[in-house]
Amino acid sequence: MTQEANNPLPEEAVRRFVGTNPDYYLRLFRKIGDSTRPVLTFNWAAVLLGATWFGMRNLWALFLVSVVFETIAVVQIARGAWGDLGAPLMERLGGIEKTLAMRHEQLAEALANAPEKVAMFKSTIASLEGAIETIKVQAQAARNEALTLVLLGFALLVLVKIAQGIIANPALRARYVRWRSKPTLQAGLHTATIALATGLALATYVICALRFGFPGQIEVLREFPTDPSIQSDVATAIKDWMRSTALSTEWFFDGLVSGISAVLDALETLFVETPWPVMGGFTILLTGLSAGWRGAIFTTAALAYLGYLGFWEKSMQTLALLGTAAFISISLGIPLGVACARNLRLYTFVRPILDFMQTMPAFVYLIPVIAFFGTGKPAAIVATMIFGGTPVVRLTVLGLRGVPHSVREAAMAFGASKRYLLWKVDLPLAAPSIMAGINQTILLSLAMVVIASLIGAKGLGEDVLEALQYASEGQGILAGIAILFCAMILDRIIQGKGK
Repeated sequence: MTQEANNPLPEEAVRRFVGTNPDYYLRLFRKIGDSTRPVLTFNWAAVLLGATWFGMRNLWALFLVSVVFETIAVVQIARGAWGDLGAPLMERLGGIEKTLAMRHEQLAEALANAPEKVAMFKSTIASLEGAIETIKVQAQAARNEALTLVLLGFALLVLVKIAQGIIANPALRARYVRWRSKPTLQAGLHTATIALATGLALATYVICALRFGFPGQIEVLREFPTDPSIQSDVATAIKDWMRSTALSTEWFFDGLVSGISAVLDALETLFVETPWPVMGGFTILLTGLSAGWRGAIFTTAALAYLGYLGFWEKSMQTLALLGTAAFISISLGIPLGVACARNLRLYTFVRPILDFMQTMPAFVYLIPVIAFFGTGKPAAIVATMIFGGTPVVRLTVLGLRGVPHSVREAAMAFGASKRYLLWKVDLPLAAPSIMAGINQTILLSLAMVVIASLIGAKGLGEDVLEALQYASEGQGILAGIAILFCAMILDRIIQGKGK
C-alpha cells in the first residue's frame, strides 16, 4: 500500500467521501473551513431531495428532524385538500340529536300527563337545538379554513426546504471532518443507504397523509391491528406460571420471609420498645456527632413534632421497616457493586436488571411481590428493596471506577495485595460516592412507606393512606410532614457522615 493511499490528499479524500460532484463540495469545504465566520451556502440537492438527502449522506439526526417537519407540512396539506375539517364536530351531533329526540318524546308525554314539566323540557330542547346549530356553524367555519391550512402547509414546507438547503453543506463538512479522524465511518453514496432513507421518508409521508387526510376511512391506520384474546391468553399464562412457581418455590420464599422477619423484629424491638427518652437522646447525639449542633437542634425539634402529635410509635415502626430494607439493600448492594466494578461482564448482566428495578412503576411489581411473599411487612420490605436498592450498586460502581489509576499503580508498585488495594485504596477513595449511594437508597426506601402500606405495612404510610381514603386533609398533611422529618433526620446523619 502506497503512502498516498494511507494518507490521501484532501482532494482525493473529498472525492472518496462525497462520491458525486466532488469539485463543488471541495470548493465549499475549503470556503467554510477557511472562514472564521459562518458561511452562508445553499445546497439545491438537499432542497429537492429533502430528508432523503440527509439520510443518504448518513446525517441521520438531521434526517429525523427533516422527516418530522416535512411530515407536519404534508399532513396540513392533506388535511386541507382531502380531509373534512368539520367531521370531528359533526360526530358530536349524533349523540345530541338522539338526546333531542328523547326530549321531544318526553315533552309529548308531559303535555299529556305532567303539564308542570313542560317548561323544563321546552327549555332543554331549546338548549339542545341551539347547541346543534352552534356545532353546525363551527363545522362549516372549520371547512372554510381548508384553503388556509393548505397554504400554511406549503409555507412550512418552503421554510423547511430553505433551512435544509442552508444547513446541508456545513453539516456534510462536519461529518467529513469526523470521517477524516475516524475513517471507519461510512463515506460515499451507497444504494442500500439511499433506498433506506427514501423508503422511510416516503412511507412516513404517505401513511401520515392518509391517516390525517382521510380520517376513519382506513381502518388499519386508526388502531393497531390486534386480537383482544391475545392479551387475555398471555395474562392467563403469566398468572398460571406465577402460581405454579410460587407453589414450587414456597420453601425458598418462606425462608426469605423468616430471615426478613427476624431482622425486622429485632429493629422494631430496638426502635419501638426502647423508651422514648433513650431513643430520642441517642438520635440527637448521633445527629450532633455527624452533622453538628445545628443538625442536633433540628433533630430535637423534629422528634418533638413526632412525639407531641402522636406519631412517635408509628415513626419508629416506619424507621424499623426502612432500616430493615436499607440494611439488606446496602449489605447486598455494596459487595455487588464492588464485584461489578471489577468484572465488566457481570455489570453488563446486572445493569439491565437495575434498569428494570428503577424504571418499573412500584404498583406493578407489587403484584409479583404479593404472589411470592404474600402481604404484610416482609412483602413491603421486599418491594422497598426493589425500589430503593439500585442507587447503592450504581454509585459504588461509579466510585470504584473513578479511583485514579495512578494511585492504584503506585500502591501495587509498593507491593499492595488485592485485599489491601481494595480496603485501603479503592474503598476510601470511593467512599463519597458510596455514601451518596447509601443516602439515596435510604431516602428512596422512605419514599415507599405510603405504597408499602397498601400491602399491610404499618407506620406513617398507613395514616397517609387512610387520609386519602377518607379525604382527611389534615391527617394526611400531618403524617406527610412526619415522613418528611424522618427523611430529613436520616439525611442529616448520612450526609454529615459523608462530609
